[in-house]
Amino acid sequence: MYRFFVDPSQINMDDKRVIIMGDDVNHIKNVLRMGAGEEISVSNGMDGNEYRCAILSLETDRVVCELRFVKEDGVELPSRIYLFQSLPKGDKMEFIIQKAVELGVYGIIPVASKRCVVKLDRKKSAARTTRWQSIAEAAAKQSRRSVVPQVSEVTGFEDALKMSADMDVKLIPYELAGEMARTREIIDGLEAGQDIAVFIGPEGGFDEGEIRMAEGFGVRPVTLGRRILRTETAGMTVLSWILYRLEGKI
Repeated sequence: MYRFFVDPSQINMDDKRVIIMGDDVNHIKNVLRMGAGEEISVSNGMDGNEYRCAILSLETDRVVCELRFVKEDGVELPSRIYLFQSLPKGDKMEFIIQKAVELGVYGIIPVASKRCVVKLDRKKSAARTTRWQSIAEAAAKQSRRSVVPQVSEVTGFEDALKMSADMDVKLIPYELAGEMARTREIIDGLEAGQDIAVFIGPEGGFDEGEIRMAEGFGVRPVTLGRRILRTETAGMTVLSWILYRLEGKI
């Protein structure tokens, strides 16, 4: 069943109507070629609920649906995970965002750390953020998420650390972090309801000064094993560990 995201104001619980507008109208009418009576799933991207609907009519600029029932969805992880991803080269960020959304992240913060090769001015940063947000929404639809993760504007490393200041658990993969036993202990200690920050470096990794700065903000270095992982692999590894731990406790 296809899922679409709408603004909360487009769901009217009183008259059991859901109105779909924007780009999804053309997608429903001309790409999927759906018609009256067909069922779809709708989310407002905020409350985690799934609104099961049937199409009533397809109009020029909107699709009118009948709300049939509301399902309290269990798709979302019991904790909010924020991925602080240093800017990688090329189009790797698009891949990272797509896979991170599939793995359940709540928010993605692109970070301009010291060894990042990519340098974005304000105009390019805004354009990239818009593009990345659209990728996050598409991935949320594909993976049947109830929430569309927010992709923030590119921020500096120190500002990113400040953003994570009040989060419960903060992790940063680092090749000199020590034994896997310590990493396992940290992951095993994760609990539902925590806000979790994961910092991932660029292709050249974080430098020692950044690691020391991160530790000053309460970020805990962890090892990913004896091999050096690419930046697009490192984040997915940590997120997979967290997903396994949290969903295993439900």
